[in-house]
Amino acid sequence: MLNLFDPIANLKPISVDCLTLLEPDYRHIQSLPVGQVGTVVEIYDAEDPRYLIEFADLEGREYAMAVLPASDVLALHYELAIASSQV
Repeated sequence: MLNLFDPIANLKPISVDCLTLLEPDYRHIQSLPVGQVGTVVEIYDAEDPRYLIEFADLEGREYAMAVLPASDVLALHYELAIASSQV
């Protein structure tokens, strides 16, 4: 389960038909390629979650949005999460 503002990468190309393109410079693309980094900005349906993902460039300008199922995204982590077990 992802949380708001979690960084993700898309695992599948996202067709232009499934995107809301916000920057005129990107209106010519056919799909968003695999591996684009985005941010979760909304979560729909807790039982079968779908996520509104915002994709932005390195300058922070949002260029596209898409609603994706959990199976189409990979959560990104900046720190190593170490599982601890009680002995």
